Amino acid sequence: MDFINDNQLPLILLCFLAGSVFTAFLFRRHVSARAWKIADLLWVCLGGIGALTAVIAGVYAHDSSRLDRQIDIAYAATREFDRDAARFRLAHCEVDHPAASFRAAIRDLCGKVEFLSASTAGNAELPLFIAVTERAAPLAGLSLFSRGDSGDMEDEIARFDEAEFLAFAARDEATDTAIALLRQAPSVAGVAGEYQVLARAYEDLIGEVMHLRDEWQVLQDNAGILTLQVLALCLVAFAAPFRLGKSIVDLM
Repeated sequence: MDFINDNQLPLILLCFLAGSVFTAFLFRRHVSARAWKIADLLWVCLGGIGALTAVIAGVYAHDSSRLDRQIDIAYAATREFDRDAARFRLAHCEVDHPAASFRAAIRDLCGKVEFLSASTAGNAELPLFIAVTERAAPLAGLSLFSRGDSGDMEDEIARFDEAEFLAFAARDEATDTAIALLRQAPSVAGVAGEYQVLARAYEDLIGEVMHLRDEWQVLQDNAGILTLQVLALCLVAFAAPFRLGKSIVDLM
């Protein structure tokens, strides 16, 4: 299948050349009108196969566009989390809060933010979606995805272990306690609110990235449709010269 998909144009041209040679052979033999009608029937049949294959390939094209949309969603979720995490650390983690009673709670939230940020940084080292980024050049710099050839991509997908994908719980007992404490004081309630927004962005990010992997896997499972489409085009290319020859004979 890889050979067919990697050499689509040469195969189609080769089939067209083969059909042209057979058509020239029919002209030289001065075959009967019945033979040209059979050749025309061959064109009709193979053309029908090509049309049916095009309809089936349209389903694959729809899946491809769905993958592209999922790439955009995952990319947006990544950017949202990175932006919120950087803002939170800059605003609340660089220096201690003036009120000593809130320092421990804020430090707990800052520590959790560091864990969440570390998980996205660690996932950047996992070559999960190599070919995905090659499909979308504007997203080539997306940190969650690595670059490489599609063969390596398929190997990595086959060996993918979700245990290696770092995904921490954005809310736990310590963070809930810290949030509850901070929300009691209007002066620091905003810190708790910002963390809740950040936690939601992280959960969305993890969910969208895993959904992206599922969409990619569906696309890979149906990749045989492309091979079928190329084979159908080869058959149509082979039969096209016969249809041309039949038209020439009718005009003579």
